[in-house]
Amino acid sequence: MFIAEKLEQFASQQPDQPITVFNGKVTSYGELHRKASSLARHFQDKGYKTDDIVALLLPNCDDFLVCYYACQIGGFTVLPVNTKLAPNEIRYILTHSEARGLIYDRSYREMLDGIRPDLTALEDEAVRGEGLDQLMESGDEALPVGREADDTSVIFYTSGTTGKPKGVMLSNKNVEAAAEIWSASMEMTADDRVLIVAPLFHCAASHVFSIPLIHKGGTVVIEEGFSPEHNLSVMEQEKVTIFFGVPAMYSVLLNTPQLEKTDLSSLRLFTYGASPMPYELVKRVKTLFPDVKVQNLYGQTENAPAATSLTDESALEKIGSVGKPLLYTGVRVADEEGNALPVGEVGEIIVKGPQVMKGYLKNEEATHQTIRDGWLFSGDLGKFDEEGFLYIVDRKKDMIIRGGENIYPLEVEEVLYEMPEVLEAAVVGVPHEVLGEVPKAFVVLKEGQSLAEEEVLDYCRGKIANYKLPAEVEFIGTLPRNASGKVLKTALRGEVRA
Repeated sequence: MFIAEKLEQFASQQPDQPITVFNGKVTSYGELHRKASSLARHFQDKGYKTDDIVALLLPNCDDFLVCYYACQIGGFTVLPVNTKLAPNEIRYILTHSEARGLIYDRSYREMLDGIRPDLTALEDEAVRGEGLDQLMESGDEALPVGREADDTSVIFYTSGTTGKPKGVMLSNKNVEAAAEIWSASMEMTADDRVLIVAPLFHCAASHVFSIPLIHKGGTVVIEEGFSPEHNLSVMEQEKVTIFFGVPAMYSVLLNTPQLEKTDLSSLRLFTYGASPMPYELVKRVKTLFPDVKVQNLYGQTENAPAATSLTDESALEKIGSVGKPLLYTGVRVADEEGNALPVGEVGEIIVKGPQVMKGYLKNEEATHQTIRDGWLFSGDLGKFDEEGFLYIVDRKKDMIIRGGENIYPLEVEEVLYEMPEVLEAAVVGVPHEVLGEVPKAFVVLKEGQSLAEEEVLDYCRGKIANYKLPAEVEFIGTLPRNASGKVLKTALRGEVRA
């Protein structure tokens, strides 16, 4: 049973059960299904079929899940777009994917007007705040469609080492598997209420929490973003049982004075991801909330995302570990040929299971490089201990994780190289006490040229998303290189630590 059928089942069995809460507005299972079905019918009447892509450019809101499920019900492919991206990055995603439909919030209209002439494949638009509600309330039910396990359900674009994002194609089977895997791992039930503060356009908020909990008949409490005081009030008021955040969010929450006055007795599970949580932070969480379990989650967009999890009983004993493989999932630490390495030896983490993506949209070469013999080569380097717990020791592709947002250095470097004064540039991640790490740019100027840090940042603004902007720019004489001429980013990171 795919997720569209599961929603339909609950809409029939428990039509009045709340499925979403947003800004105090409660939507039931029956109401959300009816709205999603009406919206699906709108696109069906326009001739949309399997493999037609409908892009979503929406902030966190209850309408996001209506639109997501409308595509599932109608049998189309949904493409959530990162709203934090710069206009040229959004242009690339919409043109590369050849999205036929676009549902967007009216606050993005001005930005879209600037790129719309390039969106030649785009045929239909629906605007939240200007007509989307009417399409959801038409009352016309979606026509039945035949969904196949391998049909593309969702596409998420992730940043790539080539500088261009890649479209990760997840099938109906992939999404269904992720829903089963995570709902089992977190022991979700219809009584659970998860607070979503991470962006729904990311696979974590959608495929690790929202869809799995809906798969069990629970309630998704949606917030527009992370705001510690407001989030704490909502957690108390809505009797939230599950919270997800990156470690930086926990640091902020635990240092918010309001925490002491907030009744969080309904909480049963704290979850975190994107990076390991320091021992002292885990210990403080467990000391302040002795009745709340703590769970670390690890995966990638390419595996829906679901690979391993470190559960509560090992949270303090195995600090730094991302846990053990999840249900239905095989995980290896392997050499370049995919052969399993001995315990304690470092190799690439590879993953196998029903949640592993179909491939990258229009990129067979990258697909074949990433998926070999059914194994997904993650690009992360790790090792197993004697008890089968996995540890990530480095990121093979130099990716920077800034507060849960992925940044690939090459994306930033390509913009820096556009500056006529710049001879060379290298970007690395440097530690940050709240965000985990942030990008730092090392820049070598051409002879006779001069630049100030602010000039570099001003040039980058608008060309890349704000969260990708270097937190610091350092001008140096030369970049360190090895004998083959490759830039030694480890040396640059070491210089920062020193």
